[in-house]
Amino acid sequence: MQLTITQLYEKMRANMGPSGWWPADSKEEIIIGAILIQNTNWRNADRALTLLRNATGLVPDRILTLPPEKLHDLVRPAGFYRNKSRALVSVLTWLAQGNYDYPAIGQHYGAHLRQELRALHGVGPETADVLLTYIFDVPTFISDKYARTLFTCLGVTGLTDYRSLARRCTLPASFTPAMAQDFHGLIDEFGKVYFHPLTKFQESFLAGDTLAL
Repeated sequence: MQLTITQLYEKMRANMGPSGWWPADSKEEIIIGAILIQNTNWRNADRALTLLRNATGLVPDRILTLPPEKLHDLVRPAGFYRNKSRALVSVLTWLAQGNYDYPAIGQHYGAHLRQELRALHGVGPETADVLLTYIFDVPTFISDKYARTLFTCLGVTGLTDYRSLARRCTLPASFTPAMAQDFHGLIDEFGKVYFHPLTKFQESFLAGDTLAL
């Protein structure tokens, strides 16, 4: 069956239920986690997140007052600790300028919000889209590795990197922030089950379907 983006989301939700993503206790935890997860797995990112939580309660102002060496030590389990520490400081400092008032920050920058996020150290296309979706409630499709693998399995070709899918896939106007958040979570949870190894996809409820982009 050929599916639209909306039909794909509806079929995944019907078969899997709500994803509950992003699993976190606060938006600040999501922000920090989105930086720590870059170029690593969740186990390593979570180790660093736990250390930061124990040391600071994940309170941004407390993180910003840490000596650089201490912050490096806390972030180290996530890898690339110097770059990620700098990214944390950059993003949290920028948010502090807006008093962590996410709706107000989003309203202030409007259509330029993604551009502003991308200008921050350590914020690449994927991290920017995660922040748009989960922090600023801007429905955005996150073209991560799991999404590219899924869409390839559904017959979409030429998905070589993040931008190659992001250029081709935008969410329909009917998608709410909650739907966009859930869709990303469903794709990642689906990938964990059916992409290791990739041959398991043929056992999934999407086997035989194609996607119309």
